[in-house]
Amino acid sequence: MSTTVSRDTEADVVVVGSGAGGMSAAVTSAYHGLKVVVVERAEVIGGATSHSGGWAWAPGNPLAKADGVQEDREEFRTYLRNVLGKDYDAERIDAFLEAAPHMVGFFHNRTSLQFTPGTRINDIYGSVPGAGTGHRSVAPAPFNARNVKPELRARMRHQLYATSFLGMGIMAGPDLTRFLSASRGNPAGLLHAAKRVTAHLAGLALHRRNMQLVNGTALTARLLKSADDLGVDIRVATTAEKLLTDSAGGVTGLRVGGPDGSYTITARRGVVLATGGFASNTAYRAKLFPKTPTGVEHWTLAPPEADGSGLDLALDAGARFITQVASPAAWCPVSLVKYPNGKQGVFPHIMDRAKPGSIGVLASGKRFVNEANGYWDYVDAMIKAADEGETVQSWQIADSRFVRRYPLGMAKPLPVPLFPYLRSGYLVRGRTLQELAAKCGIDPDALAKTVAEFNKNARRGVDPEFGRGETPFNRSGGDPKTRPNPTLAPLERGPFYAVRVVPGSFGTFAGLAVDTSARVLTEAGTPIKGLYAAGNDQASVMGGHYPAGGINLGPALTFGYVAGRDLAGATVYEDDGTPVPASASTPSTDSQEFQP
Repeated sequence: MSTTVSRDTEADVVVVGSGAGGMSAAVTSAYHGLKVVVVERAEVIGGATSHSGGWAWAPGNPLAKADGVQEDREEFRTYLRNVLGKDYDAERIDAFLEAAPHMVGFFHNRTSLQFTPGTRINDIYGSVPGAGTGHRSVAPAPFNARNVKPELRARMRHQLYATSFLGMGIMAGPDLTRFLSASRGNPAGLLHAAKRVTAHLAGLALHRRNMQLVNGTALTARLLKSADDLGVDIRVATTAEKLLTDSAGGVTGLRVGGPDGSYTITARRGVVLATGGFASNTAYRAKLFPKTPTGVEHWTLAPPEADGSGLDLALDAGARFITQVASPAAWCPVSLVKYPNGKQGVFPHIMDRAKPGSIGVLASGKRFVNEANGYWDYVDAMIKAADEGETVQSWQIADSRFVRRYPLGMAKPLPVPLFPYLRSGYLVRGRTLQELAAKCGIDPDALAKTVAEFNKNARRGVDPEFGRGETPFNRSGGDPKTRPNPTLAPLERGPFYAVRVVPGSFGTFAGLAVDTSARVLTEAGTPIKGLYAAGNDQASVMGGHYPAGGINLGPALTFGYVAGRDLAGATVYEDDGTPVPASASTPSTDSQEFQP
């Protein structure tokens, strides 16, 4: 006679998903003494957050105050009102602006999540009243993976290979600047690159992974260590199958499935959905994404698990799905990379578009956007420029001088050779613009005319057509050594190169309706007892707009923090408003600084 042992268990809080939003809720809840279980469908922890740049928009944060920056909250409201327009939700925006500084202070002062300030990270629309020119964003300080227990380290999602150098992440700011200077033979840059690469290779040899964590991998690793320090129970390869409810419709727990079958987890306080949205679901994309008729005409950077499973769970429990947003997704221009093993990668064009000596054109041979604006703007313009039934695509074009100084898509500058990218077809080369146009299917005469006009203006440092380089955000993405406009230089030295660019995304903006406490709402606008949402599972607080870099992770961390506090019944902010010491607010990104 056999006996079946029940695996059913209880917790105060169950979090579904292990990205920034979910782990923020888990750490905050656990800090307040609650028993927390995190279930992650993938076999690794980190979700789309691990593939990100790690920057979080958190205006008014204590790191800014520690550096002597005192901005009035009304400045943030003014900027958002102007950018969001009719999509400005005053209550949720105020809740975000109130909680974000405390979120940063809480994690920085009370957990292993240490931040570095975005002193030079500008808001995207610099000509809009209230726009910021630094100190509104934070990023995770570099982190050595040795600080995470080996058994947990083995479960951490790796950095997206396409955005790495041989699997090694490079952090925006001094780290990236030094790597780029190495391509020009700068001794300090060469030394920095040599140190970083040597340490990376040593980590691969000893631990079979990148140990120098930056960007999104540093964020998830620091959150993971914080959760482990607080006793959070993290279960990978565990699928959320169904929300459990009581007779009144309140959520009381979750049925999950794992390698050993299904079981239930009772949630005494509530369940937080943070599964990453629906960017990997082709059916949802076909229904909601513009000019994506079958859903496959889009390439997301989100992992396969971001397929709307959290959304489906909530809808079954009576939740409201908000689709009336300015954009259903956080657009990002991407190119498709063919790897030697036959697999295809997706590369996000984040930094190359603003560098001097490159432009984006359509098949018509004409420019269509200010290339140095945000990645959301680039794809939005590309979608709008395409006629119905036409393939949404463009080409980023540069000359030979550009490709040896800066990246063009995934193609790296000197000393990395170009032939692998040319051989795979990722990079197209033409001795003349006309030859390049013929190979890409671009109107050759129109392209020649476009480049000639662009070159004439670029030499004077102006862009009459799109105003490229007129805002601090534009200029910060360029090359300060290029004058008079760091984002503009002529394309005149052959051969010429091109990369095909198509629509992609970091995640979704359409999502579940929530209140200011991150509680999921019904169609009638009432909270579903015991059900919360964070990250891309909740509808974007920015209404589907992209006013600044980090407006995915900033709200994800903040509303995860808000949800955790609400679940715990917390009424006092633990960071007590004390700014962090100035010396702690500016950690270096040198290789020797990958510390706790």
